[in-house]
Amino acid sequence: MVLVAGVDSSTQSCKVVVRDADTGALVRHGRAGHPDGTEVHPDAWWAALQQAGRGGLLDDVAAIGVGAQQHGLVTLDAAGEVVRPALLWNDTRSATAGEELVTQLGGGQPWASAVGSVPVASFTVTKLRWLAEHEPDNAARVDQVVLPHDWLTWRLLPPGADPVTDRGDASGTGYWSPATGEYREDLVERAFGRVPRLPRVLGPSEVAGKTASGALVSAGTGDNMAAALGLDVKTGEVVVSLGTSGTVFAVHDRPTADPTGIVAGFADATGQYLPLVCTLNAARVLTATAQLLGTDLAGLDRLALAAAPGAGGLVLLPYLEGERTPNLPDAAGTLAGMRRTNMTPENVARAAVEGMLCGLADGLAALRDLGVEVRRVLLIGGAARSSAVRAVAPMVFGAEVVVPEPGQYVALGAARQAAWALAGGDRPPAWGTQFAPVDDREPVATEVGEVVRAAYDAVRIATYGR
Repeated sequence: MVLVAGVDSSTQSCKVVVRDADTGALVRHGRAGHPDGTEVHPDAWWAALQQAGRGGLLDDVAAIGVGAQQHGLVTLDAAGEVVRPALLWNDTRSATAGEELVTQLGGGQPWASAVGSVPVASFTVTKLRWLAEHEPDNAARVDQVVLPHDWLTWRLLPPGADPVTDRGDASGTGYWSPATGEYREDLVERAFGRVPRLPRVLGPSEVAGKTASGALVSAGTGDNMAAALGLDVKTGEVVVSLGTSGTVFAVHDRPTADPTGIVAGFADATGQYLPLVCTLNAARVLTATAQLLGTDLAGLDRLALAAAPGAGGLVLLPYLEGERTPNLPDAAGTLAGMRRTNMTPENVARAAVEGMLCGLADGLAALRDLGVEVRRVLLIGGAARSSAVRAVAPMVFGAEVVVPEPGQYVALGAARQAAWALAGGDRPPAWGTQFAPVDDREPVATEVGEVVRAAYDAVRIATYGR
């Protein structure tokens, strides 16, 4: 049996899976935590990878691939040393820098035309502007700029190798164009004042190099691209991922350019495209609400399912960490429609579930507006295990919802990419994924979901004007 490994270096942890290169069958796995926060020294990711792979987990793998959180700014000096802790995707200190960059280029349309996306605080290009303005001494030391997956891939290679990236992760920087396949160095210079060295962009099945032990290292990719590869997403299928952040994405046959900035026009890990909507607030909305109500997640489910659709008129705008979509980095959560008669634990729990899902339903609508087919929704992530989420999602999304079998899909996609790089060819190996339809959906009419979404939209517009 030939074995391959996939790494998921996420915001919260590092997961490693080892799989059969031919069938994708799981052989073994490991996990280690990451430090909390919105800036982390990359050495912590490497230490977590070593811990997750302890006990010889990776000793006999023929190839390894890395999927990691997108957008993070990793800066290296001329000796290859880290200049400062990496600024992660969920660090919003560069929000003003993003607004300035958009204005200086003439608005959202020029940015969307240039790189497929309109930069917000999450994007690497805005963090470069922040670094240049707020830490000029550190900025002066920067020789290379890479992404989290680039850095981990580079650390797997012998000393002297050059960092590389892939088109999927590069498309989240705000200075690489999925439409042309080229860096926009003029945008880097606009943000940073000069153009540091940027990693070479590898093709989907291209090889980054080999480890000291001889294992092949694939190009790697961003976490959302790896998840799409792990799920083997087909046309008409849209993934809604409910993790630390919420994401809505689909594989598409052509690049997208949304001047509103709601949809990021990313590339995927197979040579196609991955239009994506991201919210900062997903699973932790449920965790925070459960804490507020003095219960656990199972208790929150019971409360939410005991309330009627619409939560008695309560509407939660779940912007507990600020928000990326809509771009409201300084926003706070809002519970609207409160009356003496509806302020019950059941309605508050229901409003939390509906509010989280309504934010993502707006993402589905934005994809449809760009011509992306939405035939069914693949619901993944930690909050997909919630019985209340599974029950309410079909109503709010207005589409068929299926739940893939539980799995580490980012790590699976990274392993599948490694197997592809090992075998070569035009397409990744056909490993297959099992899907289960949601069988505990609430028996409510489609019109009820439209009413719930309309109430949410009304509160959002009244509160923030968009």
